[in-house]
Amino acid sequence: MHKKLLIPGPTEVSKEILSAQSQYLIGHREKEFSELYGGITDKINKYFQLPTDFKPTVTTGSGTLWFDIIGRSVVKEKALACVNGAFSQRCAMTLISCGKQTDIIEVEMGKPIKPEMVAEKLCTGKYDTLTVCHNETSTGVRSPIAEIGKMVKEDYPDIIFAVDAVSSMAGDKTLPSEMNCDIVFGSTQKCFALPPGLAIALVNDRAIERAKTVSNRGAYTDLVGIFEYEAKHQTPFTPNVSLLFALDKRMDLLLEETYDKVYQRHVDMANYTIAWAKKHFSMFPEQGYESVTVSCINSNGKDVKAMNDKLGELGYLISAGYGKLKEKTFRIGHMGEWNLVGIKEVLTRIDDVWGLK
Repeated sequence: MHKKLLIPGPTEVSKEILSAQSQYLIGHREKEFSELYGGITDKINKYFQLPTDFKPTVTTGSGTLWFDIIGRSVVKEKALACVNGAFSQRCAMTLISCGKQTDIIEVEMGKPIKPEMVAEKLCTGKYDTLTVCHNETSTGVRSPIAEIGKMVKEDYPDIIFAVDAVSSMAGDKTLPSEMNCDIVFGSTQKCFALPPGLAIALVNDRAIERAKTVSNRGAYTDLVGIFEYEAKHQTPFTPNVSLLFALDKRMDLLLEETYDKVYQRHVDMANYTIAWAKKHFSMFPEQGYESVTVSCINSNGKDVKAMNDKLGELGYLISAGYGKLKEKTFRIGHMGEWNLVGIKEVLTRIDDVWGLK
């Protein structure tokens, strides 16, 4: 039996999107591919209302690939990486593994990264790159990216600000013009409601010019090379053509629904889930910084695995806590194609399994 996925990714994929992948393959150096790919990036450009100095790109790989791209192509000498959970920590460790000097701001899990703490650290050292996770999937915490970006833009204009929006792009607000960032990237298996395998990034000219001054950019991680091929509506290396067919269809659906309505749908699901969690349990994130795409909820001693096993028999799957939080929390992903009706249904099922009133 298929279990409908309400984990923080991969999320549920509709038959419409799955069937879009069944088209015959085309040569990725043919005109037909350039037309497909150029059409996709045009739609991404339109959906995310990109300023004239921003360009979209789609890379075959997980969102984690962009940690390496930033480490190899963007950080010139010294980065400041903000850590408030498992995935932001992965970003910081990747920058270090790329051989780049990296200072870390680390806060307690469940807490957001706030502008004042970033400002306090930026004034102490000469940094050229800043990384922050918008939506920390492991803790369900949403950091105030727009406020951080505004501060950086006004006070540290030479810093390239890169945002991990893997679990928020195409669900939460992630317009570069609002986030005041230079790079923002996401993954298809989250809010885009596609299978895993593609990463979508929005990059401005300033970041690309920075990359031209960075040596040892690698091959797959060469930001300059990526955008040289973008000019021809091509990718430097063989892309996942089948997933691009699916992404083309997804962008049509997102544009039809509209950016504002997609965001509001995710807010409605989050608000309902948070209210339910506060009634029966409590939220793990600091109040006011809860994610709009994944709720991390204190389990309060409840056996999440046993509940999830029973929930699976009813055709649904949620997620246990991540890493150190495995036995302390559980997570419900309300992203992608899910809507309020579906979220109400699964929460009712959890009520029944746990005997909640």
